[in-house]
Amino acid sequence: MTKVLLITGDAAEDLEVMYPYQRLLEEGYRVDIAAPARKQLQFVVHDFVTGFDTYTEKPGRTWPADLAFAEVDPEQYAALVIPGGRAPEYLRGDKDCRLLAQHFAETGKPIAALCHGPLILAAIGALRDRSSSAYPQLEPDMAAAGARWVDSPDHVDDNLVTARAWPDHPQWMRAFLKLLRERGIAPDND
Repeated sequence: MTKVLLITGDAAEDLEVMYPYQRLLEEGYRVDIAAPARKQLQFVVHDFVTGFDTYTEKPGRTWPADLAFAEVDPEQYAALVIPGGRAPEYLRGDKDCRLLAQHFAETGKPIAALCHGPLILAAIGALRDRSSSAYPQLEPDMAAAGARWVDSPDHVDDNLVTARAWPDHPQWMRAFLKLLRERGIAPDND
């Protein structure tokens, strides 16, 4: 079965993990969730409350990681998904996470990154001289990584599909699935 790797961790945005996970399963892909360790992950829900300048955070659902980063053989995966939330802020410091992301960036395999997910790509230098969408407040981070930030729900730059946050899910996943089809990465539907 054609496999897609989803890298995440504690404090990932609940919707940004579960939507692509379930959408890709629905299409017939096998999706493995990798995190710093095999464990039950605690996701969070970010939302906006009147009077707050930024989003608020509440506990979300829990979900098991299938694999620890160190257990993943990236050669076995056709594509990578990097959800947002706070998880990418600390995952970018994880050597094994960076090595996984580096594999997908260097081989040109499709990568879907959402919200704060591009921070991992920035940490490995994969955004230099490219364009990327991301959570709007990350525009300075994208510039510091050598990328041009794009305000888009479905920005495609070669093998990279990026978006701002969970409200962009339909456009983001539609563009990612289109890229997978264009690259001949079809689900096996077994």
